[in-house]
Amino acid sequence: MAYKTLLTVVTDQELIAPTLNAAIAMAEAFDAHLDVMCLGVDRTQTGYYYAGADAMVLQESLSRATTEAEELVADARQILGRSDVRWAVDHGVAQLADVGRHVAARARFADLCILPQPYGDGRGVELEPTLEGALFEGGVPVIVSPAAPVSATTAPKRIVLGWNESSEALRAARCALPMLKTADVVHVVVIDPPQHGPNRSDPGGMLSQYLARHGVKTEIDVLSKTMPRISDVLTRHAADVDADMVVMGAYGHSRFRESILGGATRHMLEKATLPVMMAH
Repeated sequence: MAYKTLLTVVTDQELIAPTLNAAIAMAEAFDAHLDVMCLGVDRTQTGYYYAGADAMVLQESLSRATTEAEELVADARQILGRSDVRWAVDHGVAQLADVGRHVAARARFADLCILPQPYGDGRGVELEPTLEGALFEGGVPVIVSPAAPVSATTAPKRIVLGWNESSEALRAARCALPMLKTADVVHVVVIDPPQHGPNRSDPGGMLSQYLARHGVKTEIDVLSKTMPRISDVLTRHAADVDADMVVMGAYGHSRFRESILGGATRHMLEKATLPVMMAH
């Protein structure tokens, strides 16, 4: 598999430059075409305003979202015009509840999606459904670019691959193969492996064998859950081995459960200081 079509979605004037710069770097590294979707978001909630005001408020918010989309397009064209990649820019307007569907319609025909970190100070509420639309309905792997720019995203030399034998983790490993094959080492991280099961004597062994046949240089790191959250252990180990990227499966539990109770995916996205590649 090769990354030949990349997609990025921009909804925020403050995030357009770092997001596009990360996407452009990926497109240059893989000689890929970059599609940019500039989305103006109507953030009003249907039924929130008093009777009789809905039509007026809706028109005003749609006009504002249209203006935002046009401004995003102008900025995107300016940034992309200074690059040497093949690119195309499209724009549209969506209500907040419908953002995921619009993103998924484009993500279905991409090999990889590059998106900004959805949680943190100054992050819009539309960034979460954008990510989930790409992962779930679009079925495309996503690289989440952290708030701080990281230069090693396009050619990571040390990668931490979270492995728990789930189908999500296996899909993430397969989707990341173009980058895994060029890395100096891939740390297959197994946290508290099950004491009973077919792989109890060799946790991570089957995955490492699979990756090795693709030319990936792997090391298996079996860790204890010494911190309250799996994501904390994974993040700490990534720092310990000086990793450039984390690869992991996304949303092993339901989105509703993770949004209410938390989970490895959400916690990782909240605290990530490295690029995180996810697949579902």
